[in-house]
Amino acid sequence: MELPPRRRRRPALSCVRCRQRKTRCDRTQPCAHCVASKVQCTYTVYSNEPPAPGSSDSTTSPSTHRPSPPPQARVEHNASARIHTFDPNVSTSSSASDALGGLHVPADPTLQDLLSRLQSLEAASTACTSAAPESARAEGILVPVLTLQDSRIILNKTRTLRWSHWMGAALEFAPIVNCFSQAISCNGEVTHSNGEVSVLHSQIRKLLGDCKNLARRIKMTQPGRSLSYPEPGITDPPKKTADAMTGLYFESFDIIYRLFHVPTFWTEYHEYWAHPEAAPISSRLKILLVVSIGSSVSPLVDADIAFRKQVFEWVHAAHAWLSNPLEKDILSIEGLQIYCLTILARQIFSIGGDFVWISAGSLIHTAMQIGLHRDPKHLPPMSLLQAEIRRRTWATILELAAQASLDSAMPPRISFDEFDTAPPSNVNDDDLDKSNATIRVLPKEKRTDTSFQLLLLDSLPTRLRILRLLNGLNTEISYTDVLALDAELTNADRACSNFMNQNSRPAISTFHRNSFRFLTRRFLIPLHHGFAQKARSSPLFYYSLKSCLDASIAIISPEPDEGFSRLMTIASGMFKEGILIACTAISLEVVSQAEVQRLEGPIHRNAQYTDLKRILNDIMSLSLERMRKGETNTKLYMFLSMLFAQIEATEAGTSCDLIVAQAAKDSLQLSHDLLKTQFCDLSLQSPSAVSPYFGANEEVGGFGFDIDMDFFFQTSSFS
Repeated sequence: MELPPRRRRRPALSCVRCRQRKTRCDRTQPCAHCVASKVQCTYTVYSNEPPAPGSSDSTTSPSTHRPSPPPQARVEHNASARIHTFDPNVSTSSSASDALGGLHVPADPTLQDLLSRLQSLEAASTACTSAAPESARAEGILVPVLTLQDSRIILNKTRTLRWSHWMGAALEFAPIVNCFSQAISCNGEVTHSNGEVSVLHSQIRKLLGDCKNLARRIKMTQPGRSLSYPEPGITDPPKKTADAMTGLYFESFDIIYRLFHVPTFWTEYHEYWAHPEAAPISSRLKILLVVSIGSSVSPLVDADIAFRKQVFEWVHAAHAWLSNPLEKDILSIEGLQIYCLTILARQIFSIGGDFVWISAGSLIHTAMQIGLHRDPKHLPPMSLLQAEIRRRTWATILELAAQASLDSAMPPRISFDEFDTAPPSNVNDDDLDKSNATIRVLPKEKRTDTSFQLLLLDSLPTRLRILRLLNGLNTEISYTDVLALDAELTNADRACSNFMNQNSRPAISTFHRNSFRFLTRRFLIPLHHGFAQKARSSPLFYYSLKSCLDASIAIISPEPDEGFSRLMTIASGMFKEGILIACTAISLEVVSQAEVQRLEGPIHRNAQYTDLKRILNDIMSLSLERMRKGETNTKLYMFLSMLFAQIEATEAGTSCDLIVAQAAKDSLQLSHDLLKTQFCDLSLQSPSAVSPYFGANEEVGGFGFDIDMDFFFQTSSFS
């Protein structure tokens, strides 16, 4: 027997937006609040009318009351209105097809087919009665999959977990997590019914403790990590070295993070080396930070440990200067340039690179304090050069803030409603100087020194909406939202590719192409991840799985470039987080496909499975190389070794407990040897800097939980 729909005592007459905001609606079309907010005004239309008194079950009478849907199908409004819940900047209309109609949807057959199926389902849902089950209605596709109520708030060393941590909590990794948990919890007792596995758990625990002890002692040699370490001094590098590293900076990073007018910088640079003792500290720090960042794409930072130690000292000195509350020079364009360079250098050289979201917030506040959030046309008269530098610096700040927000799983500290600064002009630096009264701005299709910054800025509104959708407190994610945002970001990537093809002379650096794709595509992985997990049970979401894998492969296997490869080998912060989240997405798919291969047999083995395993093997090689270059965290290599063991056991159809534990032990032994070599090299370079405080007998249980690579061992307090 069909239950009658629940009647509302008071029908919802306000528009959807006013009910969400809990504001008084004037019930006009559109209402005043929606007009002021510049959003689509949508009213809920309830299709289930209550039976009229005295009428038969099959007839209904008109009513001025509009009852809500039954509880089992309640999504607050119909599928056509569901797209309005997460952000005003996403296209709003009465259907999913309208929501995407204003976008240049890529001509990908998979996406086009998926959109057609969504539209067909939505059209069918309008003909369904209230008795139709939710699985047969379009609302079943568009219901939210991530809300605050559905999320677990876990503090990890007082910090909330990142997207790579949540992705690493998948059930597919259960054998790995169980092995690790049993190993760190054992203290001489039996942890497994198999005695050989128990012995391996004990050995894993000891090796983890030894690796952590070595890692801490290595970190104690870095400036700022020990009270016994002398205060960092500032020693200039040889000018020949500085010239080479500065040139590398402008060839690689300056095109992406535009902070300077290049001719002006070189003038200041030569003046500094002519009279370094007379230069202000701000100029000195700026030049040394440029030298530091440029060295990250040079073999020098690997070959010369003394130079790398100098780089650490320069970055710490810059951070100390920025932390001085009495230093008024911070409130200047030059101060903000130093701030941006310091944040970038910290991520490259693993100097607190995991906490730059905090610094990015302070950077935005400082920039707003001196008016960078207002376009120069609203400020007192200034030269065109000054105006352009302000716009370039503000665009760089926005990019750094967006990347930090994604890495920390925290909301972006800025929105487009809070500034009106125009994008930088599309001009070459050689055409701009202090004497310019006018400048000739080239069309965006023409390549200039500012083109890449403008391309990144074009995709920033979409990426900020993704961040608010993923990291907001009360937002809900629907598949329509995901597809709309994916289409926008994919179009931005295509626009960049077309731009590079049309402006191939002079040749565009592979470093710049790889950097652009890294900075944009990595936003797609957490955006699609929730639906990608559903793709294994519902082919409707296959496009999300494909997008996740494509973005991950683009990050892990970029175009060959020596400088970019070296950067990904030594860097932390957003660079390491990008590797982790891509590694997790690929690992999930390989584990899932391994089970399919076991069921179907080797004769049905597909090429994608083999390619994904090869990519994981490349990541394993990268993790080893990172340890050789100074990385102290051993868990990525350990995880991948255990993962390959799990895959091997799955393919063979055997128990994986023993082989996974053996792989963990072997990987830790190799990692321990690499850390020991690294520590000995540092001891020879600077014996006085090596702290003897941490002894070999330190208790394992007292170790903390590293935030940087513990994306799959979340239940543990051990690191």
